[in-house]
Amino acid sequence: MAPSSKAAPVRIAPSILAADFARLGEEVRAVTAAGADWIHIDIMDGHFVPNLTIGPGVVKALRAHCDLPFDVHLMISPVDYMIEPFAAAGADIISLHPEAGPHLHRSLQTIRGLGKKAGVVLNPATPVAMVDEVMDMVDLILVMSVNPGFGGQAFIESQLDKIAALRTRIDAHVKAGGQPIDLEVDGGIDRETAPRAIAAGANVLVAGTATFRGGPDSYADNIAAMRGAG
Repeated sequence: MAPSSKAAPVRIAPSILAADFARLGEEVRAVTAAGADWIHIDIMDGHFVPNLTIGPGVVKALRAHCDLPFDVHLMISPVDYMIEPFAAAGADIISLHPEAGPHLHRSLQTIRGLGKKAGVVLNPATPVAMVDEVMDMVDLILVMSVNPGFGGQAFIESQLDKIAALRTRIDAHVKAGGQPIDLEVDGGIDRETAPRAIAAGANVLVAGTATFRGGPDSYADNIAAMRGAG
């Protein structure tokens, strides 16, 4: 894997999956004050992935606590019926998996038609080519560097080559006059893996455990360490 160029300054998107669910509003305010760029919200249905998290009502409640972009990752199948409720709840970016619905292009059209940014998520076994026919429809590509469903997993090394391949595609797309596309990585991101993901071409890092480790007094240092990895 050869190092690739970064399309934009590194952004940190703390995943509230690792936050204290008994005080989510306070946690979102704390990471916002600590320097987070986005808030990453994992939506799991217990079917597409083996875990169950939150619904649109919680996202709506959190919206009052934070002005940062809400980066909502839908791990739901079927996914289409839940796009509009999460858009109405306050999501700014809505990302979904190609495997979660029969018509990826139509799903992305729905997201954009609601005035939201659209993302495609690639699982570790999902090939890079899955995005080739929808590059003009996406604002974000999310590489899962763990299998989705649980926080605290170890980074899957093979995904570095996937990040680099996507950075090459994105750079070529933009050079040809296409819209900017963020390249996000989620899974096992910490002070050690962050610089490697950035070197491969990522410009948005999702970090749950690594952000929330040590409690609120540590959040600013945790975020700064990962951002400074680039």
